[in-house]
Amino acid sequence: MPLALLALAIGAFGIGTTEFVIMGLLPQVAGDFGVSIPTAGLLVTGYALGVVIGAPLMTVLGTRIPRKRMLMLLMGLFIAGNLLSAVAPSFAVMLIGRVIASLAHGAFFGIGSVVAAELVAPSKKAGAIAMMFTGLTVANVIGVPLGTLVGQHVGWRVTFGIVAALGVVGLAGIAKLVPELPKPQGVHLRHELAAFKNTQVLLAMAMTVLGFGGVFAAITYIAPMMTHVTGFADGSVTWLLVLFGLGMVGGNLIGGRFADRALMPMLYVSLGALAVVLALFTLTAHSKIAAAVTVALIGALGFATVPPLQKRVLDHAHGAPTLASAVNIGAFNLGNALSAWLGGLVIAAGFGYTSPNWVGAALAAAALVLAFLSAALERRDSVPIPVVTSGTPAGQPSSVQR
Repeated sequence: MPLALLALAIGAFGIGTTEFVIMGLLPQVAGDFGVSIPTAGLLVTGYALGVVIGAPLMTVLGTRIPRKRMLMLLMGLFIAGNLLSAVAPSFAVMLIGRVIASLAHGAFFGIGSVVAAELVAPSKKAGAIAMMFTGLTVANVIGVPLGTLVGQHVGWRVTFGIVAALGVVGLAGIAKLVPELPKPQGVHLRHELAAFKNTQVLLAMAMTVLGFGGVFAAITYIAPMMTHVTGFADGSVTWLLVLFGLGMVGGNLIGGRFADRALMPMLYVSLGALAVVLALFTLTAHSKIAAAVTVALIGALGFATVPPLQKRVLDHAHGAPTLASAVNIGAFNLGNALSAWLGGLVIAAGFGYTSPNWVGAALAAAALVLAFLSAALERRDSVPIPVVTSGTPAGQPSSVQR
């Protein structure tokens, strides 16, 4: 694997840290600005919506810019947003900083996926994408816990200052290690938009929304579930999230390795197992050991779907994959927002803190159904069409295909 992937992974590490570290710092931020916890939660919602909007917007704006330069510009935007958050004099200014940082998220991973795939042989594309996403998963193991610790003991502003410094390291790495990869000739915005006419691209994005939505239906409410149902102390939630992050790292690497060998079977196994594990979480949540194991499995199975789904979008948006790749990253965050909302609905309806697990299981099962549908359509479109011509005896199939 080329060193350029390391630079992309460092950028991904910073982005992953800033996305998730705010969840552990909401009380400190709310206290400093004198707002309620639900109001402070807008820093999470605003970031997620910024990713959904920013992914296509920034990618479209960058269609005329070479990919390396665009990645550097995106890291500059990320640095500016986190610096603004670190020095924000009011809650509104911090929210603006969070949205600015989020605008770089989807386009960075979308363009970065395309660059990573171009740096290696065709047989290693999913592995290269997984290597870049390793930065995001490792952020949940190291960056988020350390950032939370620093924020709680030194101040949340210091945490965002450190995240901005990580962005500077990522920017320098991209400038030094990523080769010049000019935009392919003849590819324009209309070519990028044409990818969304491909049914397989749309099905892959729908699988992304539903599959990863299943993960976050449960993980969004892990703190009240683990403390009120399982009986963990409040301080144990951080280590449970570390287990979730470790599962993400392992699942991401496994997903990348096997997606290069058997992409659709990898999706069948990971989505099917994810649906089962999420359903079982309703029972295992009542045991500390079983709950801890289940949290790690959810992280592993959820992120095992990321490299194959991202590669499937790239494969079927061939010729103009950048916008589709970036929008698929936005689809992850759309799934996060959708599942968190649905999970909140069932809790508010009085079904208890474990009820979001059933929501997650249903979403993952729906993604599995779409995977089988996608494969069936692909097989249908590859079947030769019998054609009778003057030079072909009746009943004998010709070589013309769909």
